[in-house]
Amino acid sequence: MGTVTIGVSIAVPEPHGSRLQQLRAGFGDAAAHGIPTHVTLLPPTEIDESALPAVEAHLTEVAAAGRPFPMRLSGTGTFRPLSPVVFVRVVAGAEDCTRLQEQVRDPAGPVVRELQFPYHPHVTVAHGIEEAAMDRAFAELADYEAEWPCTGFALYEQGADGVWRKLREFPFGGSVVPPQAGHVERGSVPTW
Repeated sequence: MGTVTIGVSIAVPEPHGSRLQQLRAGFGDAAAHGIPTHVTLLPPTEIDESALPAVEAHLTEVAAAGRPFPMRLSGTGTFRPLSPVVFVRVVAGAEDCTRLQEQVRDPAGPVVRELQFPYHPHVTVAHGIEEAAMDRAFAELADYEAEWPCTGFALYEQGADGVWRKLREFPFGGSVVPPQAGHVERGSVPTW
């Protein structure tokens, strides 16, 4: 077995995802059609392919403990001059995204990863393109708004062609182990 490059993210749902992807392509970002519109929880990370089952098991646990939360995008921001990125800001759900990415990268889990920059949830709309196009993206999306209930996240793999493909979705509140027979959780009501 070899290595694979994976990422974990929250997909921006339709119609917002396709619209932002088309706008990104229109600004001249050649990578736009190979990257589904998303909020990153784990940036591109190379792992041994044999570790995928452990990664999926870990993500299942993280998702099972999670609960849906409101996501809202509003306006633009940039990481320039530090990094050539223009993005749409996450104005609701940012704390939830931060908590999730910490859980995904938990040192006790299978995907321990240091980040190159401090985590800042966002939706990239231009990356590594000419400055004038970056300025245009920043200005044209300054009034952009979208919101939806975030109900989970997904694991992606980057193919040899550079395209990111979804491997599996992880809905929040997934498979939860029921309490042992006769055991009552504090604050719960017995069902017998």
